[in-house]
Amino acid sequence: MLRAEPGQIYELSDGTSVWLGKIESAGKDHVEFSLVEPIPVRRSSLEKTLLLAVVKFDALEWALEKATELGVNRIVPLAAARSEKGLLAAAGKRAERWKKILFESSQQSRRVRLPVIEAVTAAQDAFFASQSDLKLMFSERPDGQPLKKILTDRTARTVALAIGPEGGWTDEEFVAAGKAGFEEASLGSLILRTETAATACLAAINYSLDGDGK
Repeated sequence: MLRAEPGQIYELSDGTSVWLGKIESAGKDHVEFSLVEPIPVRRSSLEKTLLLAVVKFDALEWALEKATELGVNRIVPLAAARSEKGLLAAAGKRAERWKKILFESSQQSRRVRLPVIEAVTAAQDAFFASQSDLKLMFSERPDGQPLKKILTDRTARTVALAIGPEGGWTDEEFVAAGKAGFEEASLGSLILRTETAATACLAAINYSLDGDGK
């Protein structure tokens, strides 16, 4: 707060509402604001959970940033069968960095509430723990139904999207996801990287199911 000066205007949030606030006084260890006026807050009625396989950290962190901008509410990093073991071993040390990325991305996109990021979880455990109304597992297999077809005339208040690692899901993971109620979905003939698929899927879900905006 060393740059804070009386008269400056900031957006202030308590996690529920947002106000414009004007600095009345600023000291070494305190700043006093007066509230000027409320700022309209757009809230989505669609709760989005992203089950994201752990991949190389630069790609994963890019996906975290973009998922936050696209309004994801909860992120579960997955220890998928084909995730690199070295990355999984190091993932715990990245937890604080990942939270910082979510915080900064939320600020940039003017979100009121930050998404929650959980500890790395085994893929099968995350599938069975999901309680979402609509559960989608994205796949390159011919079995997958086109996402556009799945979303036609569908409604949901909660959605879970499972995005696999480089190399894709294993047969065992497909079986587990199916038993947990996940539908196998396809984004078409293009082969997408994990971070690209996550962004494309969230954008499609927002377009099709989220009529309220972020």
